[in-house]
Amino acid sequence: MAFPPMRIAAAQLNQVVGDFHGNAQRIIAAANEAVARGARVLLTPELSLSGYPPEDLLLREAFHASCERALATLCEATAALELHLVVGHPQLREGRRYNCASVLHRGRVLGCYGKHDLPNYDVFDEERYFEPDNRPLVFEVEGVRFGVLICEDFWYRYAPECAQAAGAQAILVLNASPFHMDKQHVRIDVARENVSRLGLPMLAANLVGGQDELVFDGLSFALDAGGELRAQSPAFREDLLVVEVEGTQPPRFAVGAIQPTPPLEEQVYSALVLGVRDYVGKNGFPGAIIGLSGGVDSALTLAIAVDALGAGRVRTVMMPSPYTADISLEDAREMARRVGVRYDEIPISGCFDAFLGALADEFRGLASDTTEENIQARIRGTMLMALSNKYGSIVLTTGNKSEMAVGYCTLYGDMAGGFAVIK
Repeated sequence: MAFPPMRIAAAQLNQVVGDFHGNAQRIIAAANEAVARGARVLLTPELSLSGYPPEDLLLREAFHASCERALATLCEATAALELHLVVGHPQLREGRRYNCASVLHRGRVLGCYGKHDLPNYDVFDEERYFEPDNRPLVFEVEGVRFGVLICEDFWYRYAPECAQAAGAQAILVLNASPFHMDKQHVRIDVARENVSRLGLPMLAANLVGGQDELVFDGLSFALDAGGELRAQSPAFREDLLVVEVEGTQPPRFAVGAIQPTPPLEEQVYSALVLGVRDYVGKNGFPGAIIGLSGGVDSALTLAIAVDALGAGRVRTVMMPSPYTADISLEDAREMARRVGVRYDEIPISGCFDAFLGALADEFRGLASDTTEENIQARIRGTMLMALSNKYGSIVLTTGNKSEMAVGYCTLYGDMAGGFAVIK
């Protein structure tokens, strides 16, 4: 039996862990926009109400109480909308915690789904916090029966098969899938393997933004029943992805806007920029401080910081010693000039001489080696952290991943800082 065509939408949101009010307001704004664009269903990311990952905040009953109040606020704020809103949130039920998705409509909770497959590898630790659930949730809108899954559920066959067995004709997935290089191709391949093979179309709403050391790249997407890409959101920014469901039985997704997945280098750079922007912004730092050396690592860190925060929120400091080459000073000055940031020079010769004087008796008769070099690095680290302490801006560490991996760095020196951008 055919049914009228309708629109469904995925809200690609940048949420903040623990900011229930702000998260709820972003969901409400997305709901109003979805209705204005003709959508009857709005899907949000995994744990969109609490932010992801909430980690040990989940162990606090007050956190769950705040979440319940925010969910009630969502129900009330969207009660007048002709919209089925699928929102992700944690739930404390009979002393057990669940990673849930609730379907809200006209001020009521129509149903609640608990995530079945809990990832416990790499950056994930969900078995520590949640219990698995195995009850499918299917709801009907305009003659189409939608099954709800949460992220890891579609990486295996069990949950999609359960949803289909419960009558689902299309799958909605709340996602909080962190970025790694070329991750989107992996997501789509897995969706085809476990959902498309059942002949079910699928819409996934992915989180976007930085949260501590994680970055979420967005790229929410829709696949038709044959696994063909029908719509895709842009990477690394918020979006509302609207998909047309054709009035056929079984339901089919029409071809919509497909934003391209960025090339590899652009993915990595954009992830670093977003990670810095959200780490600084979500933690309330007024800006960033970078120690320049004239080398490539600090130059790249500076470029990322300026793209993330703007030149007005980035300060650079060059701390020359008697061993600093003229070309290093010239390059550092030119870097700062080109991107328009504040640049200061604080010579460390006096501090270095003071250290050597204090250690003269201890070092007498011993040849100079990396000890003296490391003293210079540690003076610079202390200087940067003093500026951070005084002005409130965070120090961005400039060491790269290879250096950190092999230990080619100075403890309490060039490792000093609050966020290691290219590590």
